[in-house]
Amino acid sequence: MDIGRIRTDTPGCARVAHLNNAGAALPPYPVIEAVNGHFALESTIGGYEAAEQNAEAVQHFYDAVAGLIGAGADEVAYVENATRAWDMAFYSIPFADGDRILTTTSEYSSNAIAYRQMAEAKGAKVDVVPDEADGTLSLEALEAELAKGDVRLVSLNHIPTQNGLINPAAEVGRLCREHGVLYLLDACQSVGQLAVDVEEIGCDMLSATGRKYLRGPRGTGFLFVRRDILRTLVPPFLDLRAADWKSPDGIEMRDDARRFETWERYVAGQIGLGVAADYATGLGMANIEARVTDLAARLRAALAERPGVTVLDKGARQSGIVTFTVDGHEPDAIKKAARAHDVNINVTYPASHGYDPDARPTAVRASVHYYNTEEELERLLAALPQK
Repeated sequence: MDIGRIRTDTPGCARVAHLNNAGAALPPYPVIEAVNGHFALESTIGGYEAAEQNAEAVQHFYDAVAGLIGAGADEVAYVENATRAWDMAFYSIPFADGDRILTTTSEYSSNAIAYRQMAEAKGAKVDVVPDEADGTLSLEALEAELAKGDVRLVSLNHIPTQNGLINPAAEVGRLCREHGVLYLLDACQSVGQLAVDVEEIGCDMLSATGRKYLRGPRGTGFLFVRRDILRTLVPPFLDLRAADWKSPDGIEMRDDARRFETWERYVAGQIGLGVAADYATGLGMANIEARVTDLAARLRAALAERPGVTVLDKGARQSGIVTFTVDGHEPDAIKKAARAHDVNINVTYPASHGYDPDARPTAVRASVHYYNTEEELERLLAALPQK
């Protein structure tokens, strides 16, 4: 990849060393121009009229995202964020008393709250599958749980927010297919960072955001739902986008993934998210994944050599998310000090990952992307407090 050209394409790179891509990445000019251009059009001719004029760009979103993840355009829904995309999938599943939900110790607490709500409302049971010694979901333990029966759903994150690992999503998909169990993958941190192919992974549903590694607008996301299971899922709410009004006694839901959409949406964001998907595809997801993996490995190695620094990342396969602590210094103070040096990092808190048996401490989180440079890693290291 031509990193110089990519950084020129990214105005934020001239202002800050942005190592908070797991929070929200810096968008490139094509995305910025697509969003701003449509909003400007709305301001001059009207919102409905602008949507009609740019209908082709709105529609292109479905093709762009489908191409990025190896899906059909009819299997993609535009949703306003990854949380809502995940919710629309999860709450559409007709759980019954005794149904089991299998998840992982690294699950995000927002999803875990939904599991708890479903357990209380429907009598479902939540079982947390143990890890391997390296922190990765244990496939052997998962297979044993699936063999016990009554599993309605396997739901896990592809990349957790807090510990650097990458879960074996495709291997989980193979086991779910063998046992005939639904599989929901939270790909909030992986789409745009890793090469994600829903056919290879074998998931039935996948949720993702625009603002993180995909470098799209904030307030955008998407949901993939496999064509084969669409008719078995009833979204938790419907409107005139999701269904047709037939009579006072009848409605007809759409037969594609857009049954999970609502009529009103951030149209400029949808256009921008399609452009972001095109941008990532144009660079090549294999190229992006290789660069992110290399930069993260370099940062981990440099941090491990620093006295008083403890790198907390787990997993046999690791992502662009790097977490660590510095003896005697609070992560929030480190974040603030780095910001004063124009270096953006973030902090991860134990409350965000409540199933983790290790009770992980509050930690600094630096998340790299392909537009970052080795010099920016050095700027972070220079900004860290000395022991």
